[in-house]
Amino acid sequence: MDLQQIKYFLALAKELHFWNTAGKMNITQSALSRHIQSLESELGLLLFERNKRNVKLTPAGKFLKEKWEMELSELEFIHQFARQIHLGESGTIRIAHPDSISGSLMPDMIARISSAFPKLQVELVQLRYENQQEFLRNYKIDLSVTRDVNTAQGIKSEKIYSDYLAIVVPEDHIFHTIEDLSKESLSRQKFILPIRDEGSSYSDIIQQMFRSFDIVPDDYLYSEFGSTIIALVKKGLGIAILPDSYMYHESPGIRFIRLPFKTDLYINWRADDHNPVLSNVLKLVLQ
Repeated sequence: MDLQQIKYFLALAKELHFWNTAGKMNITQSALSRHIQSLESELGLLLFERNKRNVKLTPAGKFLKEKWEMELSELEFIHQFARQIHLGESGTIRIAHPDSISGSLMPDMIARISSAFPKLQVELVQLRYENQQEFLRNYKIDLSVTRDVNTAQGIKSEKIYSDYLAIVVPEDHIFHTIEDLSKESLSRQKFILPIRDEGSSYSDIIQQMFRSFDIVPDDYLYSEFGSTIIALVKKGLGIAILPDSYMYHESPGIRFIRLPFKTDLYINWRADDHNPVLSNVLKLVLQ
């Protein structure tokens, strides 16, 4: 028994006419008869009652018609899904990204992916810098958007965007423009900063900013989530240094003062991963 024989059977069960069925299936009537007889012989039962005038299904034939139609429909769906996976149009892709671009870069990126591949499932996660490369290597994520330059072997990386650092202050703060910033004025502030990761190029940019003003910050609060830092700033517990992409979070009660320090964003992926889903998403992201 093979799939084509079942298709011949279902076609004949619908038409109940050998000549018409053979024409629609593009085979001869005798070939169709041989396929049906072979199927009956293998199953050890009659599928059709035949005479010179009529062809009708036996009770066993009716049962198999109902069941095989359901099974064949399911099988076609499975095959179609497999083709979508093969073409990179279906499946799941897991993307890690920093909190800072949740309201700016990520919505645009996901909109492009969803438009091009509507059947693709996307999972978004947020990880600390020290976990990102491990998750990539262990196939726990497929892509990682970071503010840090990749130095790990086996992981490819490409810059996709740049934004700037910004001083974040409550809206009633004395700082309004970059001209208000000086060694003296900044030295009087309490800072709420991201948790410093050793070897992080993003952390180095923040320290570079402090060095440019020749100050050692009075930093007493730390968080790995920028949204938490913003809430603490709004509460008047200090001021912060964050990427200006947080402005797109539209948080009332705070003010951003852009600084002349760029922070780059990189997309990272496994160099030896030939998953067509990953390949298609990278083409969209990097175009």
